[in-house]
Amino acid sequence: MSRLRIVVDQLSDWRSFYPSDDVITAEEYLAQDTDIPAPMKATHVINLCSELDYLGTGYYVSLLAQARGQRVQPSVETLSQMSRHDLLALELDGLQRWMAVLERQGSVPGDELVLRLFFGHSDVPSLAILGRRLFEHLPCPLMEVTLSRHNGRWQLTGLQPLPFSALPQAEEERFASALNNHSRQIWRTPAARRRYRFDLAILIDPEEAMPPSNKGALKAFIRAGRKIGIDVSLITRHDEGRLAEFDGLFIRETTRIDHHTYRMARRAEHEGLVVIDDPTSILRCTNKVYLHAMLRDRHVPAPGGHLLSRHDAGLAALAETLSYPQVLKIPDGAFSRGISKVRSPAELLEQAEGLFKDSALLLLQEWMPTDYDWRVGILDDKVLFVSRYYMARGHWQIYDHSKGKTKSGGFDTLAPEDAPPQVLKVALKAARLIGRGLYGVDLKQSGERVVVIEVNDNPNLDAGIEDVVAGKTLYDTVMQVFLARMSARRA
Repeated sequence: MSRLRIVVDQLSDWRSFYPSDDVITAEEYLAQDTDIPAPMKATHVINLCSELDYLGTGYYVSLLAQARGQRVQPSVETLSQMSRHDLLALELDGLQRWMAVLERQGSVPGDELVLRLFFGHSDVPSLAILGRRLFEHLPCPLMEVTLSRHNGRWQLTGLQPLPFSALPQAEEERFASALNNHSRQIWRTPAARRRYRFDLAILIDPEEAMPPSNKGALKAFIRAGRKIGIDVSLITRHDEGRLAEFDGLFIRETTRIDHHTYRMARRAEHEGLVVIDDPTSILRCTNKVYLHAMLRDRHVPAPGGHLLSRHDAGLAALAETLSYPQVLKIPDGAFSRGISKVRSPAELLEQAEGLFKDSALLLLQEWMPTDYDWRVGILDDKVLFVSRYYMARGHWQIYDHSKGKTKSGGFDTLAPEDAPPQVLKVALKAARLIGRGLYGVDLKQSGERVVVIEVNDNPNLDAGIEDVVAGKTLYDTVMQVFLARMSARRA
């Protein structure tokens, strides 16, 4: 038979309630012998402690409960999610329709409403469903929820665990009733969680100025995944220690080699997760020198170019033989950074001298002036989207960083069948040389000539840009690839 443990800070916290042998202090619980006989072991733990923040006493109660193979509320994962205020609004986006009840009723005075949920039960009848849904997503026994009204629309603006020791006397009876109802059906996995077969983490940086997916796209990924049985969670670099909890990792933060994105990709792959972008793709795509050599060796059309070495005594002589302008690139530049247009031998030597301080090799390529670059998004060796990215106004690149504030050109997105077949053919050939991940192949077209500028891992997938033609199908396709790969791993 299941054994329940209710863990509190002090037994005196429980004095208003019916005495029970199931109630134990945090100090006693943490000191328990893990070798006690199985019939006496707690299998279910309700953690009502304070200090639920990272490495607090309450946090350790949940952590040790999970380490002992017990089911606990709140879990460490729930506590971690609740501490990420910047991610919660995205993860709980599907709850907005239940808050719309307040808009329809229009009966709540003021612009802020604070709810106290006990095992998902609210004392506001019209928000009963919202309370249950929140508890299904975040099974925390005591929660304080703040709803705020902005421009007539209610939003979830605050969510935190409520310490049992801070429970007002006036609410003790409501808590006892909620606990009694909960314990009758305790530990049945909520329907919202039962339907998920896999867990997918999306790595983001909420502070990134130019992220590869905007908030609209992240919400769409979450909806698309959950629709097919994938519980999608947003994580940051601070959640690296949780990677083993997931079946897959989707990196939606700009990747670099000397960076936590690459380190986390490697760690996730080592743990057996399905990873996009996988570390091999990151390694191959983030270095333009590698791409230049690979494309040339495999006879994929690319701009004419030269690899320049900081130790090459013949650089000055080479500079005199070239036609100008030329484009000089550092190996790991992104978003048009680390790329210079040089107009003369003297300018080439001057620019190269500065860039050689950071890299032993540089890439010099012919300049191909066009109004736009083709961007072909490819996933699993299939075309995902086709866009044209136009040059920034008055500038020769898509992104203009020259005046301190980044400006970009316009875009349009086409159905793949409306794009030139040669553009798609060359893009697919280039992507196959990298792998079967998610890539954005940049190409230029001049008359009949189509060349690959670069193959990018971690391409932009933004709501309102790359999804203009495919709509939600774009997000469904990405999640279906994760589903197929995670299913294959588990088979």
